[in-house]
Amino acid sequence: MAHKFQIHLRGIIDLLSKHLYSGPEVFVRELLQNGVDAIRARQKVEPEFAGSLSLELHTPKGKPATLVATDDGIGLTEEEVHKFLATIGESSKRMAEGDRPTDFIGQFGVGILSCFLVSDEIVVISRSAKKNSPAVEWRAKPDGTYDVRTLTGDLSPGTQVILTAREDAEEFFKFERLSELVKHFGGMLPYPIKVSSGKRNEIANERGVPWRQEFSSEKERTQSLLRFGLEAFGLDFLDALPLRSKAGDIDGVAFILPHEASLTARRAHRVYLKNMLLSESADNLLPDWAFFLKAVVNANDLRPTASRETFYDDDKLAAARDSLGDCLRAYLVNLAEKRPEKLEKFIDLHHRALKALAAEDDEFYRLFIDYLPFETTHGRMSLGEYRREHGNLLFTPTVDQFRQIARVASAQGRCVINAGYSYDHELLTKAPEVFDDLTVEELDATEIVQSFEDVSLEEQESAHLLMSVAESALKSFRCEPELKKFKPNELPALFSTSKDGRFFRSLEQSKEIADPLWGGVLDQLGKREKRTSAHSQLCFNFENPLVRRLVSLTKKPLLRRSVEMLYVQSLLLAHQPLNTKEMGLLNDGLLAMIEFGMANEE
Repeated sequence: MAHKFQIHLRGIIDLLSKHLYSGPEVFVRELLQNGVDAIRARQKVEPEFAGSLSLELHTPKGKPATLVATDDGIGLTEEEVHKFLATIGESSKRMAEGDRPTDFIGQFGVGILSCFLVSDEIVVISRSAKKNSPAVEWRAKPDGTYDVRTLTGDLSPGTQVILTAREDAEEFFKFERLSELVKHFGGMLPYPIKVSSGKRNEIANERGVPWRQEFSSEKERTQSLLRFGLEAFGLDFLDALPLRSKAGDIDGVAFILPHEASLTARRAHRVYLKNMLLSESADNLLPDWAFFLKAVVNANDLRPTASRETFYDDDKLAAARDSLGDCLRAYLVNLAEKRPEKLEKFIDLHHRALKALAAEDDEFYRLFIDYLPFETTHGRMSLGEYRREHGNLLFTPTVDQFRQIARVASAQGRCVINAGYSYDHELLTKAPEVFDDLTVEELDATEIVQSFEDVSLEEQESAHLLMSVAESALKSFRCEPELKKFKPNELPALFSTSKDGRFFRSLEQSKEIADPLWGGVLDQLGKREKRTSAHSQLCFNFENPLVRRLVSLTKKPLLRRSVEMLYVQSLLLAHQPLNTKEMGLLNDGLLAMIEFGMANEE
């Protein structure tokens, strides 16, 4: 025997309020959506029909406020009232054969339930535009019961929804708040929406859609859109550009942020569906690389999710996203060709976004790679500037490696690019595909050490004791001492490590925080690595006055302490995190220095 589910309406209302909808104020959107859908349905049979909506507040003394939402749309017959209003999830705008027309926004069956978020009763009075259809009253309670009765009297076709304010929802039944919500959700709807309370009344959507208005010039259009952006988001944007896409039937405007945006920032945009606000925080309509802008767009042919607060991620949305990305590319190309001063400001703020786009788009890469800035040992410069000043392109693949060699490379006049930031490595290795005469070379810190000037045999002999003590002091850190001459002279020692050495240091640091089980695994891995020559180097600078004085010392304890402190200092200069053992060296050395100073004072 088959059984039907029993619907607990209060539970569904709780689900709507806490999980489906962003807040109880969405009931205004649902009222407007149902009214707009009803008007569009009437226009199907009466093409010249204009249509209008109104929301009227009644605030009798000593009684809860009442809201009457009225539309002059298609209306409902008694049969349709039973079928659509009393069936959760069924749309009152479906065709007889079950197809859903593409020009309707919502579904009456779920949307009408949102009114229970602010009222303990929903009253719908409707008269169908069909001939000889009497008016019908539908009165529903949140316990799932409803009454239907036929009304006498000659009412005009259309629908009224009557709500009585619940005590915890009184704020939504005040003129200022209601007017604000109507403008928020329906400010761009094509039918006039009148909001009234006593003698106060206004047309909430009188302004219309800003980007569809006629302007005498592009400059006037841009200035108007920027004023709209300031009102909408409270930001004085850098620029504004129209957006169009046949996919999804989209139009709108994008605003370039006046400040640098984070790569990980949430990409929230204001989106409308058929001119009704869908969401203030839609994050799947524009490409991921377009994190430098805020957009306001309207879509006529995209599918909303169940909550109607974002779009369903399907092939049509993907095509629309690609098309809007093309609009943004065209805007950037236009800046490069006609507005270089604006492009300079844009790149200064949003070069990370351009790098993300150039990494995935070869054509865009060719157009913009010379404009994009990179950190180098000679300061920040564009790739175009670098190519004009230097024969081949040198870079380090990580930030840590760049920090190790930056001072030395700069003192030697070598310009090295830091490719450790997002997209930089990918962009630089791609350069030879575009520039035939350009060679690209990855520079490792150990290679810089090998280029240093060797000391003479006599100098090497004079430093024998220092190097012997250094070898003993650094052995447990898997670091080998070297003696060279290099610039800058004020740098006493330079720490460098190979790829294997960096791995081993990372392994040792992981072991210090790992649990016993994982620590055992790392121990086994470390034992295997110790069989390799994964050593770091501490290169002493014979041109440095302090190193020259150390060479002349004969006391091994003082030499050892000095070597240990120079080792720790070189790690810090290279921005290498210290492990527990190295932190011990630093602490012991500082205490020894204090004791030595106190002893001399005494």
